Amino acid sequence: MEPSLPFPSACLSHWHRGTRSFPHLNANYNAKVPTTTKHAIIGSGISGALTAFSLIENGTNPTDILILEAREAVSGASGRNAGHIRPDAFRGFPHYASLHGPEQAIKILQNEKRVLEQTRAFITTHDINSDFVDTTTFDVCMTPESIAEQESALAAYKDAGGDVSQVRIWEGEEARFRTRVRSALRAYEWPAASNNPAKLVQWILSDVVGKGAGLWTHCPVDEVVRVRGRGGGGWEVHTSRGTVVAETVVHCTNAYAGLLVPGLGGMLRPRRSQAQTFVPGGFVGGEALGKTMALRYGGGHFFSVNPLKDGMVVIGGTGTRDGGDVGTEEWKAEASFDDRGFNTVLAENSRREFEGIWEVERHGEGFDYAWTGILGITRDSVPVVGAVDGLEGQWVCAGFNGHGMAIAFTCALGLAKLVSGERWEETGLPECFKARVNSE
Repeated sequence: MEPSLPFPSACLSHWHRGTRSFPHLNANYNAKVPTTTKHAIIGSGISGALTAFSLIENGTNPTDILILEAREAVSGASGRNAGHIRPDAFRGFPHYASLHGPEQAIKILQNEKRVLEQTRAFITTHDINSDFVDTTTFDVCMTPESIAEQESALAAYKDAGGDVSQVRIWEGEEARFRTRVRSALRAYEWPAASNNPAKLVQWILSDVVGKGAGLWTHCPVDEVVRVRGRGGGGWEVHTSRGTVVAETVVHCTNAYAGLLVPGLGGMLRPRRSQAQTFVPGGFVGGEALGKTMALRYGGGHFFSVNPLKDGMVVIGGTGTRDGGDVGTEEWKAEASFDDRGFNTVLAENSRREFEGIWEVERHGEGFDYAWTGILGITRDSVPVVGAVDGLEGQWVCAGFNGHGMAIAFTCALGLAKLVSGERWEETGLPECFKARVNSE
């Protein structure tokens, strides 16, 4: 599929609907861009905002940073996910090992654990009001097939030397009691968190803008070209409201990065994902769920469940209760940048799943809202972080494969170190994350 800019009329997510008063939502909506900047960061999601924050922490003058966003602030995947910070404790190990070897696979999962720890510390240190809930999560096995898959993955991870000390296993009646899922057969539990992603990123943007960084919204970038005929090099960043010359350009646009980064188009593709909010009837008040979970049916069929601080429940995922069709063929065709609406079949699947767990007895309970986000999927299931070969001064942090809130935090911090002149080894990131894209 041809790379694209974001659709200008995207639907609002649950998080967007509750943060319409963010003062920088439409920052510099009509203003022309500055003529020059040192660092042009394209994208105002978690990776772009945190890269700016970290650059400032590393000594960059805030006035040397310009963040360019094609739509409203935090309008992309960071503001459209299901609100989890849910590290993979072991389940993805066989897949990562098959692509990158067991050593790198262990590092990938260790990195996700660090993301939770560092995000928790960041929110606590800065006293950020992002509805963060420090909790645990369950992988709930709903079928014998899902039990077999989890057993195999856990055994492979342990045999390779992976740390599973934080994973607890609950069987049968104990699994049903702890998860409160009536048809659970087994449950695996480990540390995780729930968080309002829009509020978190908006705090970071407010901080960097307050220190002097620039934020231009509704200002899509359609081309980045090398400056000709000037000493010192640099890049012309062409936007809908003028051209800014930058020493460095940092691409933090996830699924959209292939439009501006030559060579990424063939290894990064968009995929639509969907989430829904529900109002529970049962499990409310003092009985409200406080733990996130994934309901696993096997073969890639699952539902993610995230109970929020206000009692609402977010459900995402790809499956149905009986492991059947996940939706229309058009929607499963996947490659799309269209986040303007939602798929009614997927919403109905989630409604049936919800009503199989929670009671719905009166008006106002049950299905509330659905929205779509665009994932950035890479061929090798890991992000692309670092310098773009052959385009000195251009950097990329993208391709989070639908797991951005458990990956992007350390990637952005690592990228800021690289832009500041530090070596890859100082990022602490798995070597397989290192950018493998050039200008050809």
